Amino acid sequence: MRFTPSRGVIVAAAVVVVVGTLVVPVVTAVPANATTYPSWQDVQRAEGDEHEAAAEATTVQAALRSVQADAAVKSQVALDASGASDRAEADLASAARAATSLQAQAASADRTAARAQERAGQLAAELYRDGSGDAVTTRIATAGDPEELLYQLGAMDQLSSTWTDVLDEASVAGRTASSLRDQAARAESELSTLARAAEERSSEARTASDTAARAVADTQAHSDELIAQLAALHDTTARTEQRYELGVQVAAQEAAQRRARARAAAAAAAAADAAARSQSPTIPTATSGGTGTSYPSTGGVTVDPAGAQAYARGAIGAYGWGGDQFSCLVSLWTQESGWRANALNASSGAYGIPQSLPASKMAVAGADWRTNAATQVDWGLAYIHDAYGSPCAAWAHEMGVDPHWY
Repeated sequence: MRFTPSRGVIVAAAVVVVVGTLVVPVVTAVPANATTYPSWQDVQRAEGDEHEAAAEATTVQAALRSVQADAAVKSQVALDASGASDRAEADLASAARAATSLQAQAASADRTAARAQERAGQLAAELYRDGSGDAVTTRIATAGDPEELLYQLGAMDQLSSTWTDVLDEASVAGRTASSLRDQAARAESELSTLARAAEERSSEARTASDTAARAVADTQAHSDELIAQLAALHDTTARTEQRYELGVQVAAQEAAQRRARARAAAAAAAAADAAARSQSPTIPTATSGGTGTSYPSTGGVTVDPAGAQAYARGAIGAYGWGGDQFSCLVSLWTQESGWRANALNASSGAYGIPQSLPASKMAVAGADWRTNAATQVDWGLAYIHDAYGSPCAAWAHEMGVDPHWY
């Protein structure tokens, strides 16, 4: 399982009061059209007064997180719908292969039955007539030599036994063919049901993807303006403010994750203690890290591992990391996702290049987290910085646990 983000970001006093609200909701959020966005006039009025600037910054940050949360929900829905569509297509393909196989097996059994029936007919004729046209029974009745009589009787017994075996073979093959044809018919019927389900899931995925794309575009427009407003209030640049906001929110996410792990550990310890007191056997709980990575055909994702690595190489300098740390980062994310922006752990739900769990945590780095490798990298670097201090420390942790996670 992927345990996500952060540790060492210095938080300005003006925004400490909002840290507790920084974790992006995954299930519920305020719709973007319900958010009241601060105006530039509000920002300009507050700029000259430190107290007013701090209060206005809090308002702007709340609006920013609200719009991020709305886009996160819609993008998560799109990701889930895409995964469901891919699973439906896989089920349909598997059922089609099974139906084809059953049809081929039924045809083969029919041919086996036909050959057996033909052979049985030949043996029946052999029992009645030999090569000279004399009936076997006539030759037995007219045999004057006792040895000839015994020979004819033995031959008749052998032919009769073989004929019975061949008849049995024909009967078994016929029943097998009939059963396989019935199974093939049921499989064909199931195919139509699965085809309809696959089309429905595909349509739902397209609709969800379109909805998410509109939400992302709307959110991005508002986010850019809100970040610019924060930069004006804090007298910084938009890029600096964006990195600061990302660091603060990732730090809050990691703090929440640590609390969740602590609660889980306490619950597990209590369960183990209760089991020991009752002398009941303890059933070990497996780490739910998942077993398989899939690559859903999420609309709009550009899968470019080399491009993602190039972007990350340029981005790590902001954290003071050099080439040695980049080498560890390459190893870490190669193992986690192959640097593919659409990598999805089908078991846990971890997603993207850094394998964020849940996937929507990456919304704090940008509304386009589902489709944009750069946004995923930005979030992943902030997480590594906060949770481990450096990529090499994260890589060391990854390799030090089994199953691997960071």
